[in-house]
Amino acid sequence: MATIKPFKGIRPPKELVEKVESRPYDVLDSEEARVEAGDNEMSLYHIIKPEIDFPVGTSEYDPRVYEKAAENFQKFQDKGWLVQDAREHYYIYAQTMNGKTQYGLVVCAHTDDYMAGRIKKHELTRRDKEEDRMKHVRVNNANIEPVFFAYPDNQVLNALIMRYAATEPEYDFIAPIDGFRHQFWVINDDKDMQTITDEFAKMPSLYIADGHHRSAAAALVGAEKQKQNPNHKGTEEYNFFMAVCFQASQLTILDYNRVVKDLNGMSSEEFLAALQVNFIVEDKGTDIYKPQQLHEFSLYLDQHWFSLKAKEGTYDNNDPIGVLDVDISSRLILDEILNIGDLRSSQRIDFVGGLRGLGELKRRVDSGEMRAALALYPVSMQQIMDIADSGKIMPPKATWFEPKLRSGLVIHKLV
Repeated sequence: MATIKPFKGIRPPKELVEKVESRPYDVLDSEEARVEAGDNEMSLYHIIKPEIDFPVGTSEYDPRVYEKAAENFQKFQDKGWLVQDAREHYYIYAQTMNGKTQYGLVVCAHTDDYMAGRIKKHELTRRDKEEDRMKHVRVNNANIEPVFFAYPDNQVLNALIMRYAATEPEYDFIAPIDGFRHQFWVINDDKDMQTITDEFAKMPSLYIADGHHRSAAAALVGAEKQKQNPNHKGTEEYNFFMAVCFQASQLTILDYNRVVKDLNGMSSEEFLAALQVNFIVEDKGTDIYKPQQLHEFSLYLDQHWFSLKAKEGTYDNNDPIGVLDVDISSRLILDEILNIGDLRSSQRIDFVGGLRGLGELKRRVDSGEMRAALALYPVSMQQIMDIADSGKIMPPKATWFEPKLRSGLVIHKLV
């Protein structure tokens, strides 16, 4: 069963939240963070991307950069830009994109649940990225940024959340760059907090939607601290890490599309002929064409859009991985025809998140940078949960969640 607890969040005062908040560390590079922070000394980028405080070109993995993160985190607290709540709370974080709102509960999840597999993952993690986030957690002794979880729909929790959503939020702002609305409520009532704890205790699993490396890092640092403490009891704050948990049905997963640099030595005609072995290929003309259903793909080639429908027998409906469009396209197009086997390392392929739209695929092909583009139908949250429950791992670059969580609304200290 899922173990969660409230925590004493460290948060910006209401009047400073828009100065402090930022995009997550992993959706922009150092120079983008430097530009976005500008002359704003309160920007969280000084903690999560502290290389911006060093000369251009300084590695984000330089030991001085991690030290600067801790120095800046303390500075933010000393100056009152971040203030710790006097008592433990749960929080509600809402995001509105294109008229649709999703409501998340901000909680502390237990590291033991991650280690035991009750917090389920669907992606592989890389050790170097885990170690980077572990260093950041260690040096700050805090989870500066939350991870993004999903949980099965729950009517009791939904009713509680909607009751708070009808009240005045603590924070309410439109974020720059993404233009989405972000709202935040503090749950003060002890009975409501107990209800949240009890409802999560009934859930056999939680699911990582986004933030696999942050989850792994938080759990591994917690395990380190357990071993280092001879008086470890299991109730210490380091046993927990911060997560925003959303009902699965509310989440928006966008398509995660592919662009390729070449056709593996084939002409356009040869490539289209090769596709016809496993797909029904239909020329849709010059207007942008978006896949309409599972197992249908859109190909952009030579200024034309094509519909590719996978033929019966090319996928297994009983296999949670084999039925995925990302697996079908990887096996039957990228690997079998284009000889792109390792999506993580190949320099012949790139990936474009669905928020950019199919116009971005067209632009990159028409510019001559890429030879062709492939658009996929989005993965569903149910597919992700089924894969996680089966203990399997999704193929690379399969999911793109929007909107991204803003960082800096609340922070969890490990002490």
